[in-house]
Amino acid sequence: MKVLIINIALRPQSQNLMFPIGLAYIATAIKNAGFQFKILDLDVLRISDEEVEERLKNINFDVVAFGCIVTGYKFVKKLAALIKKHKNVPVIVGNSVADSIPELLLNKTLVDVAVMGEGDITIVELLKALESKTPLDNVKGIFFKRDGQIVSTPSREPIANLDSLPFINYNLFSMEVYLDKFKFNLSEPYPMEFNSIRSLPINTARGCPFRCTFCYHVFKKVPYRVRSVENIGQEIKYLQRKFGLNYIQFADELSLFSKERANDLADYFLKEKIDMFWIADCRAGLFGEDDLELAVKLKKSGCLELGYSLESADEEILKAMNKRITVEEFNVQTRVLQQAGIKTSTSLVVGCPGETEETLKKTFDCCYDNNIYPSTGYLLPQPGTVLYQHAIETGKIKDEEEYLLAMGDRQDFTINLTDMEQEKMEYLVKSHLKRISDKLNLGLDPEHLIKTGHYRQKKDKAENN
Repeated sequence: MKVLIINIALRPQSQNLMFPIGLAYIATAIKNAGFQFKILDLDVLRISDEEVEERLKNINFDVVAFGCIVTGYKFVKKLAALIKKHKNVPVIVGNSVADSIPELLLNKTLVDVAVMGEGDITIVELLKALESKTPLDNVKGIFFKRDGQIVSTPSREPIANLDSLPFINYNLFSMEVYLDKFKFNLSEPYPMEFNSIRSLPINTARGCPFRCTFCYHVFKKVPYRVRSVENIGQEIKYLQRKFGLNYIQFADELSLFSKERANDLADYFLKEKIDMFWIADCRAGLFGEDDLELAVKLKKSGCLELGYSLESADEEILKAMNKRITVEEFNVQTRVLQQAGIKTSTSLVVGCPGETEETLKKTFDCCYDNNIYPSTGYLLPQPGTVLYQHAIETGKIKDEEEYLLAMGDRQDFTINLTDMEQEKMEYLVKSHLKRISDKLNLGLDPEHLIKTGHYRQKKDKAENN
């Protein structure tokens, strides 16, 4: 049986390119199971729909598998229809577009099987069942259609020991393209000349121990799990040898979940003399006034930047979000990390119920006072979250598929759950970002300030030379 794996181009107009870690783990599992397969990497190719169709017509395959976050529902629907137009083969879809809306996905698109949660084991069992033509009922963690009816199988137990997973088989991907493009995701100041950066993301954990009301990810229903520091270090050393990596992004929902974890990671980098710059996400409020020594150690170990989400500086909105942080904790942590020489970054979610001109000012004043230019996005209620259900119950979402087809990135104002007019909110957001940019002397175009929290003047100059 020949398998076609497709990596969707979720942002085809963007110059940035993210290495598809989740899909890479799936491809590695399929490879290790001995299946014949081909990867059609549309994110690397960036080709037209007509060219995609031509390639699908000319590739010989018996089953196709791909995944996407739920905001890419429209791409999934289009691609499934394109496949079925030319090949009568099973279409398997994973990631949050499957996990959060399995019944809608199967009813409204030509997808045949939705994989729930992590797919490392599920995909292999599923492909074996399809190859042997045995009932899919025996494969845990899937939804599928039989005789027009949707069937769901029991949930699959989460992988308890993430160290047991094999490292990603990077030979399956066009790595020089990813190495060339991934650095565009990094923000200034750069620790070296931009074109010398060799960077990739890696996962150190799956899931998040917190339950914010606006957030959805495929590990939301299972316990937070982490890889050992030693296992992470082994992969970093491997990537150094193989690709000459000098910059790592820990690309998790949450990487530094405790001070002990932060200390152990810093100790490992220092003890093993790993010459590597790195950035990660942590929890706002993780570091207090007494943690300057730990922050300095993190800096010495190569940590350039820590990101942690403020989302809002209004205490009532934070409470409604179930963020379980305070503005004061955010302020203290920022002060400690900046004193240690670690760049601090944050993200905001604008437009939650209760947002007003005053709450917006509080939030942007907090960023202004802390000298942080925030990555800013508008509330984008996702299926499976409290705020998505709120949008349905209040009539803001009348037709779920219509809403899903209109979803874009968080920078797109898709739905308004506040009493403010959309134009006024957008104007205020741009105005606040402009004053922060002016204070930090970033020189950013006010019409594009909301599009990114990563300012790259030096990179742009390097591209023009």
